[in-house]
Amino acid sequence: MFGTHGLALFALTVLVVNATPGVDLMFMLTRTLQQGVRGGLAAALGIAAGCVLHTLAASFGLAALLAASAAAFTALKWVGAAYLAWLSIGMLRDAAAKSSAASAAPALAPATSLRRTFRQALFTNALNPKVAIFFLALLPQFIDAAAPNKTAAFLFLGAWFIAQSLLFLTLFAWLVAPLRRWRPSGAWRRSLQASGGLLFAGLAARLALAERP
Repeated sequence: MFGTHGLALFALTVLVVNATPGVDLMFMLTRTLQQGVRGGLAAALGIAAGCVLHTLAASFGLAALLAASAAAFTALKWVGAAYLAWLSIGMLRDAAAKSSAASAAPALAPATSLRRTFRQALFTNALNPKVAIFFLALLPQFIDAAAPNKTAAFLFLGAWFIAQSLLFLTLFAWLVAPLRRWRPSGAWRRSLQASGGLLFAGLAARLALAERP
């Protein structure tokens, strides 16, 4: 279809990619534990929206620019690292808060923050240049050299990737959400928030030190 091949292998590859711990999966985990299934679904939709941008970039050549230009890759890399660092600082600041409201409430973000969770997931995914280059490296392997319309093939595989990833992340949210039934102490919740902040700080540093493939 659309000049593609090896779709069973492609589906398996997408599954492995989704299940491999990384920025997106860690963001899904933290938001699901904080906001429940709805927060996890908001994060999943944001990640999927980011993948839509990467699919369009790969289909129309923007990802090729990141692969070819060290300056473009470095610029986007530092923007993405700065955004992750900003998320990390926010989580650490929340963990350090001593207000009685924070200590009395469970580790749960208000429902009104779901839109914010979506935006954070979108930017976390979209500002990761390694994801853009991954799309550019992965999708062509499943497109025939004689495909009549390679752009259509790119878009088809990108849509498949997004749909399968969204399904995986949705199931992940449903599996993780029951852990919220456990009500830990305030100190434990703050430790969990701080650990998440440190995790995102590490991911920011990892992205900042990433080399262009």
